[in-house]
Amino acid sequence: MGRQSSEHDRERAYRTREFDAFVAGAAGRLLHTATLLTAETRGRNPYARDLLTASLAHTYAVWGRLRDEDPYDLTRRDLAARFARGAWRHHGGHGGVLSALGPRERLVVVLRLYEGVAEEQVAALLGVSEARVRAVCARSVTALREAARLGSGAVGAAGGGGTAGAAGAVAHRETGAGSAGAAA
Repeated sequence: MGRQSSEHDRERAYRTREFDAFVAGAAGRLLHTATLLTAETRGRNPYARDLLTASLAHTYAVWGRLRDEDPYDLTRRDLAARFARGAWRHHGGHGGVLSALGPRERLVVVLRLYEGVAEEQVAALLGVSEARVRAVCARSVTALREAARLGSGAVGAAGGGGTAGAAGAVAHRETGAGSAGAAA
């Protein structure tokens, strides 16, 4: 029995090391994603940290059962689902670059333009059509451009450049000229 226990302990230690390595590599980007969703600033983002902590706990709980599934994708989907379920708490935003948008709009913009998630996946997560996702994304980009034009955004937010910087990056990405992290 002692041999079984020590083998189980070694397996658990290996799993923990793997998970720790995943967190070390992915936590920064996932926290940035959560911060954009909650429309908080980088320096003051308790809701984003709570969302990320819960999502990482879920990922750790299923870590041993992951086979060919990407742990980053799993954590991001859980993060988005948790945000969508509790979005009513984050309606007003807290000065982040996307605070001009409502929770659903932020979710669509972050998943589509920052994370590069396919329209059909975002549509499935939200339970809407792909056409609806495209419409929400286009309307949100327009709202961000307008906020940037009017200069009515929070400066120093999650992306570091205020609404004008975020709107410009999103607009740049929307036209196809930006890179995968352009909205960052």
